[in-house]
Amino acid sequence: MSRLLALTFAALTATAALSQELIDKGFVEGWNIMMDPNLGNGCLIQTIYQDLSVVRLGYDALDNRGYFTVYNKAWGDIKPGQSYPIRFDLDGKSFDATATGFKQDRVPGATVFFTDRNFVTSIAQNKTMTVYNPEGQAVMAIDLKGTAKALEYARDCQNKKL
Repeated sequence: MSRLLALTFAALTATAALSQELIDKGFVEGWNIMMDPNLGNGCLIQTIYQDLSVVRLGYDALDNRGYFTVYNKAWGDIKPGQSYPIRFDLDGKSFDATATGFKQDRVPGATVFFTDRNFVTSIAQNKTMTVYNPEGQAVMAIDLKGTAKALEYARDCQNKKL
């Protein structure tokens, strides 16, 4: 299962300080299915890439929204609470977003929250997601192989079927 990271990316990552452990719900197509007690038992998928970036896509049940998070120890210049304008490209379809920086256990990252369910559908239906910084430079490319199946299991988790 190969995943591609083009360049390290200083704009996305997990939600603010998580004090409770994630609850394991299984493993599907290269993604861990998990539940986060800190987000109202919202379910998520998580994987780790070759450069040790951790990527999460999940549901914040407390605020009824989705999120996309990436964090990596090498991203030392991300500042907690700072906003970063970014653009997602999903096989030619673009989405503008604002990522918010944070540190979790001293690991920098950023997260994007969203309420548009079409965004998750777009992720599941595409092959590659590329993230661009405000200057238009690609900072990260993610191979989405297996994501559709993993998101299906995450939905089952959220609907309490797992």
